[in-house]
Parts: sequence; structure tokens; C-alpha cells
Amino acid sequence: MEKQLHLNLLASRPPVPGGLQSGSKMRMGPGRKRDFSPLSWSQYFETMEDVEVENDNGKDISFTAEIYSSGQHGPVLLLLHGGGHSALSWAVFTEVIYNRINCRVVAMDLRAHGDTKVKNSDDLSAETMAKDIGKVVEALYGENPPPIMMIGHSMGGAIAVHTAAANHVPSLLGLCVIDVVEGTAMDALNSMQNFLRSRPKTFKSVENAIEWSVKSGQIRNVESARVSMGGQVKKCEEPLNSPGVSKSIGEVIIEEEEEEEEEGESNHKRKKEDDQEVKKESLYTWQIDLSKTEKYWEGWFSGLSALFLSCPVPKLLLLAGVDRLDKDLTIGQMQGKFQMQVLPQCGHAVHEDAPEKVTFHCMVYYTGCNIRHT
Repeated sequence: MEKQLHLNLLASRPPVPGGLQSGSKMRMGPGRKRDFSPLSWSQYFETMEDVEVENDNGKDISFTAEIYSSGQHGPVLLLLHGGGHSALSWAVFTEVIYNRINCRVVAMDLRAHGDTKVKNSDDLSAETMAKDIGKVVEALYGENPPPIMMIGHSMGGAIAVHTAAANHVPSLLGLCVIDVVEGTAMDALNSMQNFLRSRPKTFKSVENAIEWSVKSGQIRNVESARVSMGGQVKKCEEPLNSPGVSKSIGEVIIEEEEEEEEEGESNHKRKKEDDQEVKKESLYTWQIDLSKTEKYWEGWFSGLSALFLSCPVPKLLLLAGVDRLDKDLTIGQMQGKFQMQVLPQCGHAVHEDAPEKVTFHCMVYYTGCNIRHT
């Protein structure tokens, strides 16, 4: 009943005609292969811009942040992506929520990710990244920013907590953290390098990267993968047959699966010709080498639960599984210090796998924050 009352207070937008239905499952007919071709950011955001951020002395440019946005009025939803991802991971979610409530949506590429350019891209400390958020908000809105609700996924969720705790966004309306909990995050650090080594090092195309992300389960929503993976990979500087660049593990797996699915000698011959052609082209690799950021991992997540609970704004925690809740958060949740929702049948990229469900919970939470603010 409370959720319905909150939803009734929202000023909704009419549905946008045409285009893909965001968050919907793509059903393929018998014998048809799924479409893994990339989708443009412009189908989901209204604008993309480079925002120059000055140093503390106000004389030099510290970094240039890549910003994707929609909307001109209302409170701001500031979206922070996870490690290795980019602002494009919020594309489908942005289209869904922006078409339902009156708000401004701003998604940024964090430092060393996507197309954001910084002078010292090796500094990925929580403190530095949190300061980046405050500086971008100031560059966008000046000294009097509108009410802002931060939503962060994984690493981005941790940075959102550090940003809120340090009061880098004084107009903060609320804080939503998606699938990041100190206990499970710290436990996972020991196996993180093994996970990163298990991923393909290269892809023969963006389509190949998209296909791998879906078949490996990294992103379970095909539409989201088609727009998101373009921000996770970049062209290699070395061609396929150069030293140090090997054929990707994912490429081998996908080719084997394609061979099983294909029928007839003509298809097999065409695939061989494609394989020969790709040798003349550039490969794609990960935009950021996450294995080299290991020294910052503990700083992102250590003490995160207490920091989250200490933030003096309404808080929402969205999890892919209840097993991710640690002791401090369990106690805090019982004491009513934050709201929590568990979204089963999702992978770690909850907002990509289930943008409709995440939108619903964020809408209810967003409305509650607005009521408290007014």
C-alpha cells in the first residue's frame, strides 16, 4: 500500500514510440541466431559531453569526464558504474526510469574507465574517486546543485558511499547501492585475480565481446550487453599476429559453439573465410586492466558497511542475493537504518539484468526521498 501511494505521487511520462522495449527479453524464432551487434548510446541518452574539471588551484584542467545525460528539470539521478564497466552500463536503466518519472539522469565514466581522461589514471583510490564525483557535480551545477540521488553499482556503489560520507555532494537527497557489501566484497578479493585471468584477453570484434558477455553470464540482458560492452573494450594497438597478443579464450569457445549450431558446408566455409579476414584487422581488449588496480581494492571496500550506515541520508541497498548481507548490515537493517530489496535470478550486474525491477524499487525510494526533502 505504501509503495502504491508513493508511485501515485510521481509525475509519469508518456511512453516513447518506437525503438526497443527496454528490459524486455528478446525472443528468437527457431533456427535464428541472437543479434549481438552494438547499439548506440544515443538510443538511450539525450546528450553526451566532455566536462572539464579544474584543479583545486582553478588554473589547470585536472581531468575531462565523459558524461551521458537525459532531462533538464527535476532532481538528479547520478549513476556510478562498477569496476571495468562504463556509464553505458546504465543505458537501458536510464531509458526505463527517465520515461517514467520527471528527473534528470547523469551517468559518468569514472577515472580510467570509458572515455574519461585524467592526468594520473593510475590513482584509483577511494578518496580520489570520491573527490572526482564532487568536482564533476560542481562543474555541472556550480555552487547550488539541485537535489541529487546517487546510485552506484559494485565499485561505483562503494565510491558513492565514500562520496556521501565525505559530503562531497552537499545537496545529496539519497543513496542507493547495488550489489556491493563489505563482507562478501572483502572475501572475494582473494579470488579476484583468478577471475580476471579467466576472462578472454582479446576479442576479434565488439560483437564477439558482446556475445561472450552474454554467454558467460556477465550480462544476462542481451539488449544491455549490446550497448554496454562497447564501453568496456577498446581496439588493441597490436594486430593479431604480433607478439604478446594471443587468440582470445572467449573467441575459441564461441567459435566452437557456432560450429555446433551451423549446418551445411557453406556456412562452415564462410566462417573460415571470416577467420582469415580477421587476421588483417585489429583486435579488441579491455578498456582498463583491472588486475593492475589491486592495491586499491581493499580501500574501496574495507569499512564500507559502517560508512554506509553512517551516511545521514535515506539509503537503499539492492542485492542479487540475501547471502551477500554481512553482520553489520544485518543489524542495521533490523534497526531500520536503511531499506533493502533482494532481486533473485539476477547476476552481479543487477541494473543491467533487470532494469525494470531496479527502476521500480528506485522509483519508490526516489519518491520517498522527495517527500522527506520537501
